[in-house]
Amino acid sequence: MTETPQPRPAETYAEVEDALLSRWPETKLEPSLDRIRAFTELLGDPQASYPVIHLTGTNGKTSTSRMIDTLLRAFDLRTGRFTSPHLEKINERICLDGEPLDDEALVRAFNDVAPYTHLVDQSEPFPLSFFEAVVGMAYAAFADAPVDAAVVEVGMGGTWDATNVADGAVAVVLPIAVDHAQYLGDTAAKIAVEKAGIIKPGATAVLAQQEPGVTEVLLARATEVGATVVREGLDFGVIDRAAAVGGQVVSMQGLRARYDEVFMPLYGAHQAQNAVLALAAVEALIGHDGPLDEDVVRAGFAEVTSPGRLEVVRRSPTIVLDAAHNPHGAEAAAAALEDSFSFDPLIGVMGVMSDKDAEGVLAAFEPHLAHLVCTQNSTSRAMPAEQLAAAAIEVYGADRVTVVADLADAIEAAATLAETGGTSSVGSGAVLVTGSVVTVGEARALLRPRDDHGRRS
Repeated sequence: MTETPQPRPAETYAEVEDALLSRWPETKLEPSLDRIRAFTELLGDPQASYPVIHLTGTNGKTSTSRMIDTLLRAFDLRTGRFTSPHLEKINERICLDGEPLDDEALVRAFNDVAPYTHLVDQSEPFPLSFFEAVVGMAYAAFADAPVDAAVVEVGMGGTWDATNVADGAVAVVLPIAVDHAQYLGDTAAKIAVEKAGIIKPGATAVLAQQEPGVTEVLLARATEVGATVVREGLDFGVIDRAAAVGGQVVSMQGLRARYDEVFMPLYGAHQAQNAVLALAAVEALIGHDGPLDEDVVRAGFAEVTSPGRLEVVRRSPTIVLDAAHNPHGAEAAAAALEDSFSFDPLIGVMGVMSDKDAEGVLAAFEPHLAHLVCTQNSTSRAMPAEQLAAAAIEVYGADRVTVVADLADAIEAAATLAETGGTSSVGSGAVLVTGSVVTVGEARALLRPRDDHGRRS
């Protein structure tokens, strides 16, 4: 009997990236947990060795995951965090104690699981996908650390998402709207059926306010599996919030106590909602003995960051990055811009994916943008800049739309317009780069300053 040759261990980040990207992309789906189950079983079911807070919803998953992670660490717990997609590097998806794995740790995490990926590829009808391989790497790395708790964001949907091989002790369902309609369904209620799959027997389901049809689906699932439900607006919620220098101040009713005037360095009502969901999730996991220590909660929220979510990366003119890629996210970002800033003019740079609701995103930003520069990111899924511009002209008019296909040139053109096109004081103009996580990630790579070792700050 001949032995299957073992793959050569990866030695560099580039080799890991190449090996992972040679697998099925995240956009190619075959709804089954068979491969990821086979994979994690070979790895010793690492996802069962720590409690998991599992998050789904249409928007806000990454920001809320980061808040939960930061709060748990404020309480001296060791954390693992899995989020997707990444802005700049795959490492961002797998974090220990709030920090992405460095390149050496990523190589080790890949080499630890690589022999088993090939066993699964040979035994299943379809090979492991990129996403399934990275999920397995994350779960194994968290067990190896070991972590006290893992914060895990679904890739897409819920029931058939590879992350769902873990049984979350807490399931957080953020607001559900229509996105990925070709995969998940064309109404929020249909999408909710898929997302409800992360609610497991005996779990606590932390539910954001939803439209009635969505709430009905989520409550039915919780009843079916015997999960405890806590709901925004009934059991917890934002009491009030106010914009502040560098972020906002929020008063929140948690599950067991009220937390007043908590500063958070993020902008917008949607981030306040994310914050109270994060608070409730942490209370559900570790707050069984009563209220959380208010000073620790304050310290945690004061440290929260969310790259690419209304992130100011440059001044003179101000350049803001926001990864809004569907109408729901665009409306939240636009409202936050209005709430927290007074830019004049605000120039948009937008690059979207071809499978997204570009018209809805364009319409959401239209009242807030003086001019729009249509561009595209470097991926094959990107909508061509000319095609986006044709849709934009229908919404903005031809005099408010420019096409610059190269992203760096588009940002430069927008910055020039921001500096010269205002009606008020010089220097109040700004640029918003938006439309896609990939577009924002590429813009971030162009704009973020580097330190002496070539790392971005």
